[in-house]
Amino acid sequence: MPLVIAAALCGCQAEAPQAAASGTTASTAPFAYAEVDITGLQARMTAGEVDSTTLTRAYLDRIAAIDRAGPRLRAIIELNPDALKEAARLDEERRNGRLRGPLHGIPLVIKDNIGALPMSTTAGSLALEGFRPEDAFVVSRLRDAGAVILGKTNLSEWANFRSTRSTSGWSARGGQTRNPYSLTHNPCGSSSGTAAAVAANLAVAGVGTETDGSIACPAAVTGLVGLKPTVGLVSRSGIIPISFSQDTAGPMTRSVRDAALLLSAMAGHDPEDPATATRPGQAVFDLAARLDEGALRGARLGLVRNPLNEHPAVAATLDQAMQVLRDAGATVIQTALPTDGEWDEAELQVLLAEFKAGLERYLVNHEAPIQSLAELIEFNQRNADRELAFFGQELLEQAQAAPGLSDPAYIGARMQARRLAGPQGIDAALQADRLDALIVPTTGPAWVTDPVNGDDFPGAGYSAAAVAGYPSITVPMGSTNGLPLGLLFMGKAWSEPRLLNLAYAYEQRTRARVPPALDSAPLP
Repeated sequence: MPLVIAAALCGCQAEAPQAAASGTTASTAPFAYAEVDITGLQARMTAGEVDSTTLTRAYLDRIAAIDRAGPRLRAIIELNPDALKEAARLDEERRNGRLRGPLHGIPLVIKDNIGALPMSTTAGSLALEGFRPEDAFVVSRLRDAGAVILGKTNLSEWANFRSTRSTSGWSARGGQTRNPYSLTHNPCGSSSGTAAAVAANLAVAGVGTETDGSIACPAAVTGLVGLKPTVGLVSRSGIIPISFSQDTAGPMTRSVRDAALLLSAMAGHDPEDPATATRPGQAVFDLAARLDEGALRGARLGLVRNPLNEHPAVAATLDQAMQVLRDAGATVIQTALPTDGEWDEAELQVLLAEFKAGLERYLVNHEAPIQSLAELIEFNQRNADRELAFFGQELLEQAQAAPGLSDPAYIGARMQARRLAGPQGIDAALQADRLDALIVPTTGPAWVTDPVNGDDFPGAGYSAAAVAGYPSITVPMGSTNGLPLGLLFMGKAWSEPRLLNLAYAYEQRTRARVPPALDSAPLP
């Protein structure tokens, strides 16, 4: 897609995205639960070594030390004042013999475009301060599964659909989220806060949203697993929208197994989101139980041609990844998307039209403080010193001028974009060489945050899956100069079980995730 839109969708009192001292700093002793996964924490709770209240308090203390002080990651935009009460209630259930499942008592964070009471839902915008809609369907699913919601995470304002030269990870309400691997570098976006929080062990795992890269990109540059499901696997009701054709929520975790556990809890049919009725079968499977370390044996994978493959900061790590895959028994061949990039113009037309229609429907239905896109644009103009100090609102203005959903040009663009990226793109490449999945570098390394010029975006490999509405999963591949790199697996619609298995087998062979050095670097 055009670089400006790819960057836009990937990328408190308002403040400039300031550069910090080079490297990372710390303000705590090593964290007792650092890098422990969901299964490990459940085992400790089952053994009586720890309970959810203790875990929740520990993560809240770490947020105070790392996010609010010390490095000041600005990953968390609002804490849940009831988090400890929720944890205590789940501990009581456990003592009484009721265990809801693998997420029982596990502290998570949620992106601030997803409804989760009693916290506000603002998409980072001052225009929605104090707006508290009900829980999104996906949050209800997670709470029913026993998760504790620690808080809401910062994001690129309006999920990075505001300006053509935005700085990812910045919102007027939350300020600039920092990359925990280098405080001067960008966390990508728009799920910036979820990525930084999970990478820095401010929560066990988190939920982001994606329209085009907003899970994959921040996960890759912060050393995480990020899973963008097929559109329709996870409900979007209660989530501030950009595009009903492409939007989805998805897990952001430190391991593939944790991503599988979260996705199993998140997925489900929702009468309020018609897309969830399109998936084949209605059962939600235990995806984690099906993970197989030997899944790469006999697999056929296509390395998609992409400029990132020759990127000087990526090429050597990619070569190593290809050797790992071959050593595990996979066949890796060079391939290409026959229609690569041909959907760019159509995608932008779709996003502009669907954003206006979807946002206004959401604002009216949820009785928000503003009721239209025009009111939002006017609010930003009226509060330009806080909202528009660093970049503008060109995409909002273009969306305001876009035709409606009944316009033939929009209808044609939607059909064209999905066809070019899906059946004539991903599906055609898979079928041509009898492939199980496509692989490609997710993006390049994180760039230096620059509030003057905006994102220096290195390119992406995920857009085809985003536009097609197909699944993708990024897994840590290695690093360059201490900055993480990700490898993306893409497949046909509803292929999450296969992609999870392939990603898991790769992850188990590489163990490429290295935590950020927040706990080992000295205080300045």
